[in-house]
Formats: sequence, structure tokens, C-alpha cells
Amino acid sequence: MTAFGDQPPRVAILVETARGYGRQLLRGVIHYVRLHGPWSIYITPGDLEQVLPRMKRWGGTGVLARVESARAARAIAAAGLPSVILGPSQRHLLRNRTLARFSNIVSDSEGAAVLAAEHLRERGFRNFAFVGGPERLWSHRRQDAFCRRLAEEGLSVRVYRASDPAVGRTWHRGRPRHWESEHRELTRWLRELPRPCGVMACNDDRGREVLEACRLAGIRVPEELAVVGVDNDELWCELSDPPLSSVALDAEGAGYRAAALLDRMMRGEKCERQTITALALRVVTRRSTDVVAVEDPDVAAALHFIHNRAAEPIDVGDVVAAVCVSRRALELRFRRLLGRTIHEELDRVRMRRAEQLLRETDLAVPQVAKAVGYSSAGYLARLFRKRHGLTPAQYRRDSRVAAAAARPAPELPA
Repeated sequence: MTAFGDQPPRVAILVETARGYGRQLLRGVIHYVRLHGPWSIYITPGDLEQVLPRMKRWGGTGVLARVESARAARAIAAAGLPSVILGPSQRHLLRNRTLARFSNIVSDSEGAAVLAAEHLRERGFRNFAFVGGPERLWSHRRQDAFCRRLAEEGLSVRVYRASDPAVGRTWHRGRPRHWESEHRELTRWLRELPRPCGVMACNDDRGREVLEACRLAGIRVPEELAVVGVDNDELWCELSDPPLSSVALDAEGAGYRAAALLDRMMRGEKCERQTITALALRVVTRRSTDVVAVEDPDVAAALHFIHNRAAEPIDVGDVVAAVCVSRRALELRFRRLLGRTIHEELDRVRMRRAEQLLRETDLAVPQVAKAVGYSSAGYLARLFRKRHGLTPAQYRRDSRVAAAAARPAPELPA
């Protein structure tokens, strides 16, 4: 017999699963439940107002929910169940004071912005821009922190503000925004930015829209504009064109801590209100920022060609032909600006891709070599020995062992 009688606790988890942040948070909840459950979990894609009346008949004992409307806030408060809420806006807290007594989960907006700023600075950018979402408190926090961090180095940030009031209303109400009515405005704004420029988008959805606007405007990413988002929704980022770099948040850890807190509350423990923060961990670098900022248009064009065609069996001659300058002139400018030769850049790009394939796939080494533009697995093996002191197979084994060891130990409930 448990603290809940003969039956396990019944918990409604009303968190979206369409985006990586929500899925990661749910993974943290699942991790906790596997260690300390069982729980009977009720998950539904329906609106909160449709779920909570059923909760009373179902005999629910707790709620973990995202609050996106005033009605949802009132329904949570009226349910009278132990609850942890995810990301209520300041407006919701002001309109429904009852919500202020609930513990909540927030993202580390300031930390994410600082990591994004430092990531772009490390790549040599001196021009910066921020593209946010209207009427979102977390977006404004990220914008302010991004601007503050760069101001410490005497650098300014251009901020995009949509002039169409419908854009703000549709974000605010949670309906699909009218991208057709905004993309021309965003495209014009991006065209006017000084180049090369490092751009932070408030989240991955916005980052993907910036990349689309760059494509429509004929702006090369990342050579002219480098773009970084927030949330590291792996599926969304990899489907972007080019793949989007993003700040990873510890949503899984936040989900675990939220579940532990909710468990204590459901057991009758008196708990002080807490704010659980999904901390900003690191920037996951993908193609959208994998560049060194250079103002030389020929070197930028060469980098663009290399990064887009490195998986093909191209060589230095192909790069020179694509840029239409003399080989000696391009080699000299390349080495002066980047500190490496064109051939070394080709190997660097191919090696990074090979490392990723070895870590994340089970492709045989000859298949990996072919996938990154090498005709010989032996040549790839020589590069790995030179760079890592390991064969590709040893690198794959050691990286997977290290990844397993880096996973945090489970946190026990207080």
C-alpha cells in the first residue's frame, strides 16, 4: 500500500509534444516516474479547459501543465490539485493572482542569450542582430541579455520589431502567425544588416523563419549572416536549411525536478513555492554558425562552396574554379584571414562531419568516408590518428562511453 492508497497517483501532464522543449521536459518526468513511480499519467493534446473536468471524474491527484491562456489559468486554480505550471507569462500571473502561489518551470533566458552572444563573438563577428517574438516576456529577456552581454564589449545590436500588429496578436493567442504577411518585412530588414552579421533568434521556430527569409533574400548563411536559436529542438534544427545552431536547455533536468516536487506535494508535504529553471547548457553548433566571420567576399564565397559541397569528392581546384580568382591569390587571402589553407579547411569540415556520423550513426567506416567526400577509408583513418590518436572505430567507442558517463545521476526526492 502506497501513500496514495491501493492506487498509484493520477497525474495530468498537459504539455505540448510538438516541440523539443516539451518532449525533453516529459523525458525528465518519465525518468523520475521510472525510478520513484508508478504513476498513472494522463496526457492529452486537447485544450486544458476540456481536460480538467474529466480530471475530477478520473480522480486526478496532480497536474503539470503549460499555461497559455487566462481561461487555462483559472481552470488550473479551480481544480484545487497540487500543481506545477510551466512558463506562465507575467500577464497571466497579474490577471490571476492565484497562479502566483504555484511552483513553476521557466527557461534560463539570460543564460541562453549570453551563450549565444559568446558563441557568435568566438566566430569573429562584430555586427549583431536579434529577432524576437512580439509580446513574449521570455523573448524580451533574451533580447535584453543578448544586448547587455555585447554592450560589455562596446558592441551594439540591431533589433527586429515587426510593424504588423497582427503578428503580435497571433503570437499572443497561440494561433499560427501570418508568415506571408511578415516575411517580406523581415526579408527587407535582414537585407539591410551590415555583413557579416551574427543573428540570435529568440527560439528555434523563429530561427527557422530567419533562415527561410535569408533564402528568399539570397543571403548566404552562415558566411553573410550566421543564425543561432534556442531550445535545440533536434528535429526542427536538422530540418532547417541550413541546419540551425541552437542553445541547449536542460529541460529534461527541469522536468525531473518538477516531477519530484509534485510527488512531494501529492504526498501531503507542505512545500514552499519554487521556480525550477531549465538551465542553459551549451550551444550545439550546426551549419548556420559553423564559420569564421570574414569580410573578404572571395574567401566567404570559397567557404560557402566548401561547406555546401564538402560531401562531394571536390578538391582545391574545384574551390578555386567556383570563386574565379587565381589559386595563389585565394590561398594567400585564405591563410591570412583563417590561418589555414583551403585543403586544411576541406579536411576540417569533412572531419567534423565524420565525427558526427561516428557518434550518431552505425555506418561502417568506409560508408562514413564516402559520406564526407573521401574515396578512401584509409585516408580518413590516417586523419583520425593524426587528430585524435585513435582509429575511427576507437573514436566511436570512446565517444559513446564518454556520453554515457556524462549523463547525470538520478536526483533523489527530498
